[in-house]
Amino acid sequence: MMRYFARRVLHSAVVLFLISVASFVLLEIAPGTYVDEIRLNPQLSTDTVALLKSRYGLDQSLPVRYLRWLRSAARGEFGFSFSYGMPVGRVILPRARNTLVLTLAATVCAWSAALLLGITTTVYTGTWVESAIRAPIAFLQSVPEVLIALLFLMATVRMHWMTGNGTLGGSAIFSATRLMLPALALTLVLLPVLARHAQASITEALTAAHVQAARALGIAPRRFWALYVLRSAANPLISLFGLSIGNLLSASLLVEIVMSWPGVGPLLLEAIFSRDVYIVIDATLLAASFLIAGNLIADALLWLADPRVRLER
Repeated sequence: MMRYFARRVLHSAVVLFLISVASFVLLEIAPGTYVDEIRLNPQLSTDTVALLKSRYGLDQSLPVRYLRWLRSAARGEFGFSFSYGMPVGRVILPRARNTLVLTLAATVCAWSAALLLGITTTVYTGTWVESAIRAPIAFLQSVPEVLIALLFLMATVRMHWMTGNGTLGGSAIFSATRLMLPALALTLVLLPVLARHAQASITEALTAAHVQAARALGIAPRRFWALYVLRSAANPLISLFGLSIGNLLSASLLVEIVMSWPGVGPLLLEAIFSRDVYIVIDATLLAASFLIAGNLIADALLWLADPRVRLER
């Protein structure tokens, strides 16, 4: 087991390294720099612009700047933010914590609701209960993510739950209240896909021979669903969990921007407009790290849930 996960961690490190290199190359190809934006100010002389380029290292070659960033990352700084005038680590880590809180809350809510709806629609297949659940799920799946975020933004503004200062200060009750609507919006974005896959996996699990045998033995309903049905349906759902992290992150950045949640999304958008390259690179790596971590967690859960996976490894 340790050897398998050591290989996966090494593979993840290689992927992050390649993403960092690709990010530097793509930003080098993109026209304009941070200094090019501020040089439009007529009060700045040519010597001042040249001094700023030298200070920020923008006059150096790409390999030199990449090696400097690697050394900075080893110290936990992850480059220097031109806009904030401080190491990127001090800027992005609080935002990463807020994004992680929002993502975890939405993940727990979405998966709990999806499993509950999947079980309910399977138990009441062919009845009005199934139709009452499928109709809103189909409607949510057809609604764009932006529209869901905008509707919740209107509710947030009307309830005066937005501060707009980029922090989550104050009491725990205030922070939880402000988290509720963005997490709910993100949950509704993710729920339709999860609910459909949950119902399909549970329906397929009910046709398994050992599950039908357990039902014929008259096992108690709670024990039957927990130990037989859900355990048999675990494999595809765990695999879907790893894949859903990517969709959740992309939707999370959009919800954060629309609803002014102080996460990585608004910071990344601001950095793109101001050409603050190191924030863009580190935010990209952070999103990739979340996705890789989700896949590693899914692999670990598959390892624990299915003995066949352990035998294959």
